[in-house]
Amino acid sequence: MKAIIFDFDGTLANTLPICFYAFQNVFQKFDNKDLSPEAIKAMFGPFETGIIKENLLNANKEQAIEWYYEKYAEHHHALVEPNNDIVNLIKFLKEKGLKLGIVTGKAKRSLDISLEALQMENIFDVIITGDDVIEPKPNPEGINKALSILQYFR
Repeated sequence: MKAIIFDFDGTLANTLPICFYAFQNVFQKFDNKDLSPEAIKAMFGPFETGIIKENLLNANKEQAIEWYYEKYAEHHHALVEPNNDIVNLIKFLKEKGLKLGIVTGKAKRSLDISLEALQMENIFDVIITGDDVIEPKPNPEGINKALSILQYFR
């Protein structure tokens, strides 16, 4: 084994609570709509900015996107618990010489916020986000890009 590629949400970190919180704030502030986590989950597919652009009725989409990231960063520490076992595992794998990657549907901006908050920045050899692909998961585009960068692509 030469490399391990991880998903981020629900694998390396449970960021669903902060995502729900930030989306709920956006839709409440800009559309005056209260959305349940289930209603938000039904919008998943595109990364965060795509969800807002495709589902928000209010025309101030760019302002709503900024509000999303503001809320995401502002409440990350309160809503996302660090998992020391995961951090220790990642550092152990890195020390063993394995190449590490992340392929996530998350936007680069929110992933960077999460990696910094969870003290996981500067560990991964390759990171492919929702911003880096045309086709979101489960399409293999992101995995193929990561493998290509890691030079393990067939």
